[in-house]
Amino acid sequence: MKPGILVARAIFPDVLRKLSEHFEVESNQQDDIFSQEQLIAHLRGKQGALITMSAHINEHVLAAVPGLRMVANMAVGYDNIDIAACNRFQVLASNTPDVLNETTADFGWALMMATARRITEAEHWLRAGKWTKWRYDSFIGPDLHGSTLGIIGMGRIGQAIARRATGFNMQVLYHNRSRLAPELELAANHAQFVSKEQLLRESDHVILVLPYSAATHHTIAAAELALMKPTATLTNVARGGIVDDQALIQALRNKTIAAAGLDVFENEPALHPDFLGLTNVVLTPHIASASEKTRRAMANCAADNLIAGLSGQRPPNLLTSYPVRA
Repeated sequence: MKPGILVARAIFPDVLRKLSEHFEVESNQQDDIFSQEQLIAHLRGKQGALITMSAHINEHVLAAVPGLRMVANMAVGYDNIDIAACNRFQVLASNTPDVLNETTADFGWALMMATARRITEAEHWLRAGKWTKWRYDSFIGPDLHGSTLGIIGMGRIGQAIARRATGFNMQVLYHNRSRLAPELELAANHAQFVSKEQLLRESDHVILVLPYSAATHHTIAAAELALMKPTATLTNVARGGIVDDQALIQALRNKTIAAAGLDVFENEPALHPDFLGLTNVVLTPHIASASEKTRRAMANCAADNLIAGLSGQRPPNLLTSYPVRA
């Protein structure tokens, strides 16, 4: 008899068919968002689950479903999974790194450019019928070429963003938990390792690409925003919670910084409503990895991790230290 798994959110039908070759699959193609108790109910009797960031795997969930052997997260971030608890309960966990690096870097640049050049604000103004003549100062914004780019979080995606700065003749500063090897700094447009404070003071455009954790909660708050240039922009394609949204709203209102581009928010999708009343912020609904090729790669990567883990092999992207069981 095939082991049972839960696919907790809607997914590509061909990936469901692939999983069905190995498992008895309960799928949620209607794409309901399960409460924690609903998630537990659907996980009972299952050995595995393919989940997204909306499913939180914690001690309460794991204690309630003792037959669970593995959760495969369809995301590179995994702050929705308590890895320590998974180790204690002997449940494997995996993520989907690498397959979304370049697509997310592309989107980070798109969002940063739209923010700097005030594209959303200009489009809304045009659609409202306000364009009656050209003016020398209409929607003036800062240049990207020849400016200083500050990257906080210099992992694979951060390095991909830095490589793209070469074509814009930008100086690249970065701050990270640890300094990159010299050859990686060279490949990342001669990126220069600096303190967070120096990066914020000197950068014309700051982009956040670091994972969310208790240690990175509110990495950017009122004090950090006050260090930035009044002409600077802030772009977040990492995770909500890395930025103090209330502090950012105040900084945008007061023109402490010029503008922000946000793909992620605290408490998303219930973003702070005050963002909607600001003209100097570009808002997108957590879509940095949303190309079809990349989302398919993420889904297949999660499926491959689950197939490996539940067949006694080591998942390619294992996050836990508990040994794989045959």
